Amino acid sequence: MQVLQAGQHKFIFLELEPELVSNIAKQAGFEAKLKDSQRTLTLDLSAPGRQSPLLLFDASDPANLGWFSRCQFYVDGRTGSVMQTPISVANKRDRAGRPQPNAMRMSIAKELPATFRLPGKQPLTEQVFYALLFNFLNALAKTGVAVCGGPVVKALAGRSEGIGPRN
Repeated sequence: MQVLQAGQHKFIFLELEPELVSNIAKQAGFEAKLKDSQRTLTLDLSAPGRQSPLLLFDASDPANLGWFSRCQFYVDGRTGSVMQTPISVANKRDRAGRPQPNAMRMSIAKELPATFRLPGKQPLTEQVFYALLFNFLNALAKTGVAVCGGPVVKALAGRSEGIGPRN
């Protein structure tokens, strides 16, 4: 981890190891294709042997209340940001434009404001991030991640809000 200063602004620069990130994804049951750039690390995640969709569900549906009360991570459905983390997610889509149920795209920000803190005011280090990443991927596979509002990130599991009458 480095602290960078640009004028009056200070940033934390995470020095993430792509091989370690790939191994964490593999341990959580995902295949990952990584693209490392100067400011972000992008992962194309897939779980090809999985029979059910990834547990990304719509938090606004009352039928999903049981999942919502157990989940540890929340995604802003308008931006794809995983709240209070340096992670953003997006649906991967098939040729027809429908979200693929067993795949996600994840982006990890390497540059963060020096004031960035995790819940509980815990500072972010590489080791803390690796644990956070493992917990997030396990939540996608086992316990559930809530999508809160917005049309950008679509739920993959549970009931989701439908617009218009059913046929």
